[in-house]
Amino acid sequence: MEPHNHSSLAEFILLGFPKVGHIRGWLFVLLLLAYLFTICGNMLIFLVIRLDAALHTPMYHFVSILSFLELWYTATTIPKILANLLSEKKTISFAGCLLQTYFFHSLGASECYLLTAMAYDRYLAICWPLHYPAVMTLTLCGKMTAACWTCGFLCPISEVILVSQLPFCGYNEIQHIFCDFPPLLSLACKDTSTNVLVDFAINAFIILTTFLFIMVSYGRIIGAVLKIKTAAGRKKAFSTCASHLIVVLIFFGSIIFMYVRLKKSYSLTLDRTLAVVYSVLTPLVNPIIYSLRNKELIKAIKRTISRKGGRASPTHH
Repeated sequence: MEPHNHSSLAEFILLGFPKVGHIRGWLFVLLLLAYLFTICGNMLIFLVIRLDAALHTPMYHFVSILSFLELWYTATTIPKILANLLSEKKTISFAGCLLQTYFFHSLGASECYLLTAMAYDRYLAICWPLHYPAVMTLTLCGKMTAACWTCGFLCPISEVILVSQLPFCGYNEIQHIFCDFPPLLSLACKDTSTNVLVDFAINAFIILTTFLFIMVSYGRIIGAVLKIKTAAGRKKAFSTCASHLIVVLIFFGSIIFMYVRLKKSYSLTLDRTLAVVYSVLTPLVNPIIYSLRNKELIKAIKRTISRKGGRASPTHH
């Protein structure tokens, strides 16, 4: 018996948004604008933090890495979604589908770990302010960032290997907006219960462990903030954490429903909606949340723009 044969299924068809009909063009424009804003917003935050010496602190280091990560996270899926909205041929090769799935999950796992590192940073800063400068050095930040990326890129390897061994035959239409493990498993022509169990175990460990760690950190932060005697002090402490907590709740809220489950799918519509939330909406709102809620970052952006403007304008004597 032949273990598997991919020759009859060299490519998949990504159905994307099959029922949008006449609003396909509007959906393309909306998604393109969201993608351009995501790129520009996250690139601006990354560059401003890197160029402004006043923001060379652990907290802003993690914010800049998150913005950098979001650039790659969106690049794995949105360009292909945009191309499929315009094209009649919505195909993707078997290898291309596996690569998209791997990088999407690698970067997603890296984001889980990075958001956890950011929560730990805020916990130390608020709960242990005297020890914070000595503990949270830029060297430690660099090591934590490297660990987040390394762990993130190691996590999906076993899942990808297991999927690559599955036989796919006949029906090749992926009922999703991009390649992902659940819709891929539904196309395999053999029992995939082992794959579903492995996916559940890995995703539950990564997502729930990091989410629990973040929630415990914020529980302790809230407890410490409530002990601050002045209202101004409480407000300042809460404001530094509020933006991070909003990002965490949007991101984790959607991925928990999508990936921590023993079913391949709840409903195709729900899966697509959740996918839009964590692949498009979260990277889109990150620049808005971090810039609009952060006076230091807004001032740094203005300083950077004014410096560039000053250099660009000719000097008159």
